[in-house]
Amino acid sequence: MIPLSITLRQALERLVLPILIVAALGIILLGQADRSLTERVRMGLADILAPAYGLVVWPQEQARTLLDRMRDMGRIEAENQRLRAENANLRHWYDVAAALADENASLKANLHWMPDPSPSFVTGRVVRDTSGLYARSVLVAANVDAGIHKDEIVLDGSGLVGRVTEIGSRSVRVLLITDASSRIPVRLEVSHGAAIMAGDNSGTPRLIYYPQDNPPIEGERVVTNGEIDTMPPGLPVGQIHYVRPGQPVVIPFASLGHLDIVRVFDYGRSTVVPPDAPGRIPVRRPADSLSLPFPSPLRRG
Repeated sequence: MIPLSITLRQALERLVLPILIVAALGIILLGQADRSLTERVRMGLADILAPAYGLVVWPQEQARTLLDRMRDMGRIEAENQRLRAENANLRHWYDVAAALADENASLKANLHWMPDPSPSFVTGRVVRDTSGLYARSVLVAANVDAGIHKDEIVLDGSGLVGRVTEIGSRSVRVLLITDASSRIPVRLEVSHGAAIMAGDNSGTPRLIYYPQDNPPIEGERVVTNGEIDTMPPGLPVGQIHYVRPGQPVVIPFASLGHLDIVRVFDYGRSTVVPPDAPGRIPVRRPADSLSLPFPSPLRRG
């Protein structure tokens, strides 16, 4: 180290700040005078210092990655324990379901149970149309030749939509359950009551003719009760809501305001003929009475 006198050292300390200010002003003026030179110098310094920046950042990134992996390992361990417990629970219920399935099959075999036939259906796309006779109806573009018949029911992915009222060559008209002409016998799943769901051209059909001593319960499910030949029991319709005391309505499960793809089902229940009761006298048809022998009238001699 070069020895300096106290006077010289004090003079240099006084000159440091002015020199730095002059240097800064010179750099500013140089940058204003030649911007391209300033950019080249700055980028050159950045290129030189980039590896140093990388060496500084690399340990931080490695430490952050290690901490993230440790946190993930903790979460994975907790998730693994939860999945093991859930798997054991599912195994228990699987064994219960298998035992119940075997018992159900055995009971069906002993009772000679005949399962219901699987319904056939035709899928179609809903076409908006308001030119029909009903206020709440839609057209469904479907393959009519596939076997669509009048009064067959229509479902979407959530519940009951309505029934077929008119059949054309390439489409069918569906009367929605919210139309004022719609009357559907339903059953309440919780209160076990029977009622009639009547449309009123609003989004929530009314519930009428339900037992007064067993009123519907708020929020309970409404399903069909099977009193109509083409409509089997148990189809989901909606749930109960009271707009005011003593006035229950049904909120449909089906998105009747945003229908797109629906299915027309044929349950074929109209082809089932009930057996004759014991001792029942068959009704004589008019055509049969013409073939019965009657005594000829007497002729006068």
